[in-house]
Amino acid sequence: MPELPEVNTVRKGFDQAVLDLKIIEVEVYDDKILRNASGVEFESTLTGQTFTGSYRQGKYFFGDLDDGSAVLFHLGMTGDIIYYHDDADRPPHERFSIKFSSGLKLGYDDPRKFSDIRILENRQAYLEQIGLGPDALEIDAKSFREIFDGRKTTIKALLMNQKLIAGIGNLYADEICFQARLHPGSRAGALSDRHTDSLYLKMREILQTACDRDAYYKVYPDDWFWKWRTDKIEFLEEKGRICKSKIAGRTTYYIEDYQKLIV
Repeated sequence: MPELPEVNTVRKGFDQAVLDLKIIEVEVYDDKILRNASGVEFESTLTGQTFTGSYRQGKYFFGDLDDGSAVLFHLGMTGDIIYYHDDADRPPHERFSIKFSSGLKLGYDDPRKFSDIRILENRQAYLEQIGLGPDALEIDAKSFREIFDGRKTTIKALLMNQKLIAGIGNLYADEICFQARLHPGSRAGALSDRHTDSLYLKMREILQTACDRDAYYKVYPDDWFWKWRTDKIEFLEEKGRICKSKIAGRTTYYIEDYQKLIV
């Protein structure tokens, strides 16, 4: 599933491609991913409007419309936005398209149809309704530290809890724990301030680096844990045995002994 850096990259492309262009046509081909509007309602609401800005919180991003409403783009597992002029370039699993005054089309592609697309009168009210936590790149160090107080859950479960911190999923949680040298199965409430401060700094550093590199995995730093899946496994094996287990219900990778288990 796309995590904060991937969604940030999609949002950046959206801002560069379509802001301030008038929407002249909307076509819905499959309305399953439209969660609070029919295809006809979606088409009529957007046609004639303009995306004036965007907003991202965690894995959710929104296109703000000129009438004060917004469109939620929650990508689910396989959602993506493709831009094209020629219909020959239309994505193979396009669920709807938005055509702009420049002739550019935004095609929303989603093979598995797990996306959540909504028209919202008030995006802030929606965020409060779903209880989404603060963005992982916006939360301050003190608030981050306070989240850990008294928690019996694991570090990994806490990092991935979107109601506490928004934007971190399975892969980045493993990377954060590796770089902070903490076992992902450690009990969150048992960490010292020094440990939580290390997690906070690594979280921000990792997510910002990934955003700066447009979530293009091939150009991530060579000393990241992420690289064990490619050609850097020898570098990691020097630190210890790469282990695999289920933590917080997700397949988790870590290096035994190198990452300290705190219970």
